[in-house]
Amino acid sequence: MDTIARWHDVVKSRDLAALKDLIADEAVFESPVVHTPQVGKTITVTYLAGALQVLNNDSFRYVGEWRAERSAVLEFATEIDGITVNGVDIISWNEAGKITGFKVMIRPLKAINLVHRMMGELLAKA
Repeated sequence: MDTIARWHDVVKSRDLAALKDLIADEAVFESPVVHTPQVGKTITVTYLAGALQVLNNDSFRYVGEWRAERSAVLEFATEIDGITVNGVDIISWNEAGKITGFKVMIRPLKAINLVHRMMGELLAKA
């Protein structure tokens, strides 16, 4: 199974064990609101697990996908508290199929502010 198919399975199932298995030890997560890249498997899994809780509701869907040999851009849309959230996941992986880079970009500003607040509240509990 390819890396992006595995990612889609994680999104559907919210299986944290499968998420941990998919992320490389040297992974780097780039948040739309955190200034510095977050380096390492543990922090990457923490952010992605949080995003699965905040963004992955009944309205979440991927609406576009563009692939290269070991990278992909996945466009998503969802609605939270009446606010439409549109964004992209920019994902890269190594030869073993493990995700090494995960960058999230979100628009519009109202959506980014909402996601920032919700993720902050969620991560503060961790």
